[in-house]
Amino acid sequence: MAITRQVITSIGRDGADLLGTKTLAIKIVDESIVSGSLLTVESNHFCILKSRGAVLAAYDTGQYAVETPDKPIIGSIVQGFFGGSSPWVFEVIYVNRAKLLLRNQGIATSREMAEVQYQVDYYIHVDSKQDALELTTHMPFNGLSISSAEVAEYAGPVVEQAINQIIQVTPLEMINEKVHDIVELIKEHLATTLKIYGIALNDVKVLILPRDERMRELISLKAFGLEPEQAVRYYLALKMAERGLMSAPNAAAGLPFNIGGPVQMAMPGGSHQS
Repeated sequence: MAITRQVITSIGRDGADLLGTKTLAIKIVDESIVSGSLLTVESNHFCILKSRGAVLAAYDTGQYAVETPDKPIIGSIVQGFFGGSSPWVFEVIYVNRAKLLLRNQGIATSREMAEVQYQVDYYIHVDSKQDALELTTHMPFNGLSISSAEVAEYAGPVVEQAINQIIQVTPLEMINEKVHDIVELIKEHLATTLKIYGIALNDVKVLILPRDERMRELISLKAFGLEPEQAVRYYLALKMAERGLMSAPNAAAGLPFNIGGPVQMAMPGGSHQS
């Protein structure tokens, strides 16, 4: 009887990478994997070989022959004595070593209890075989894969705590000035947490905006150097102009608008004409 050898790989029959850009790790469990099967590890993956819960080996890029913990049993003997099923159930875990993009979103409150929405984008990667072992040891599989979304769920509370630590004591209009501090605090807390799972943190991008649309527009007007009262008047004038009201310039200048009498119209330079 011919020796049976199976090639285990993370590349599908259509040539597509089974991990892609959204999956951190996948698990392949196949009873037909026997001693002598060939394990192929692509250049952008690590591989962990387990048998009945125990880690047998960690692999870098290359092709390797699988061996049982005891004396190797070749495919023909397995076919004859075990009906084609290996007495050892192997688990082959491929870990993505490419950079993956993760995102966390949520709501925080400023010092005045004004709501802001935040979006945090960051890249992660697994740097070494030892880190791949840490990942498979400390992060459980929910099925046969660990997705980038699942990692983001683990990171979510850490991101939220770091953001609230600064935003809750910062006035709304000064939050943008604190973005650099927020980014550095997120990096510090998130890197420490992800390291437990063998994951390295790369670039972090943070976007924070007032949740209320009116508040965003008022802050934008104030950014032009307007005083708060002026910003409110200009906001009112813009909304009136959107509705085609001819009194919008008067609202911006803070002048009355009379119907059926002398009309004061705002003029360039702040003057007015009756």
